[in-house]
Amino acid sequence: MPSAALERHPATSCPALRGIKVSIVRKPESVQVAYALEGEIDRLRIPPPRPPRAAERLWQHTCCEIFIAREGLPGYREFNLSPSGEWAAYAFERYREGGRPLDVFPEIVLHHGAGFELIASIPLDEPERLLIGLSAVIEEESGALSYWALRHPPGKPDFHHPDAFALELDEVRH
Repeated sequence: MPSAALERHPATSCPALRGIKVSIVRKPESVQVAYALEGEIDRLRIPPPRPPRAAERLWQHTCCEIFIAREGLPGYREFNLSPSGEWAAYAFERYREGGRPLDVFPEIVLHHGAGFELIASIPLDEPERLLIGLSAVIEEESGALSYWALRHPPGKPDFHHPDAFALELDEVRH
């Protein structure tokens, strides 16, 4: 099970968090990803629970994200996973082009305790090797946003940039 720590974009701050750890498991028909936030969680704005549904603009508040691309192809998919239980899913033809909504129903589970953990299972039936971008937007009590990712390209935060797809998942063998 690959796991990694997300890095905060240097142009943003988030004194409430010590870090975000992410683990990912590839299964024959899904990808399961878990985000663990460590720090003073009560100093963050965590969206309250809502009925599971597709929603827009989740990235404007605390939200975990996964980007999935097939190796060697310009297209990719973006999944926004809110602690509210809501999600958004989009298919892009190439860098920031397309963005058509996907009809997919990820399962999202939350655990509160000393920290905060969001676990999501995303349906996926492609056996090829995948390139993955893992990221999060964190909103503090003040409303300030910080941007976290496996790798940040130069310049402003950009989770769609090809350099952000920093994790490889091998193909699935049935």
